[in-house]
Amino acid sequence: QVQLDESGGGLVQAGDSLRLSCAASGLIFKSYAMGWFRQAPGKEREFVAAISWGAATTYYTVSVKGRFTISRDNAKNTVYLQMNSLKPEDTAVYYCAAALGRPPRRAGDYDYWGQGTQVTVSS
Repeated sequence: QVQLDESGGGLVQAGDSLRLSCAASGLIFKSYAMGWFRQAPGKEREFVAAISWGAATTYYTVSVKGRFTISRDNAKNTVYLQMNSLKPEDTAVYYCAAALGRPPRRAGDYDYWGQGTQVTVSS
């Protein structure tokens, strides 16, 4: 049974940093591209970042480029999202997801999802 467990969310002030983690089990982690998505209240789930299986390729949505960094540790079956200079508009539930093959940007192309972790940024 595949399980993706996100952690690291919380309530922070604008300008602060957080690091999200997503621990994977039940799959051959190094075979999967990993992605982070987020969903704010009343909005659709949106792509945030993705990383290829070997970490050679990363993608970011424009609004987080230069502030967020996705990384992975295949020895620990974990993907991370370092979030710096947080803004109130970053407030959302953040989800990690796993996909075989190249790292996609569409939510529908991911095979497995975590339950999400709440990130709230106050102004």
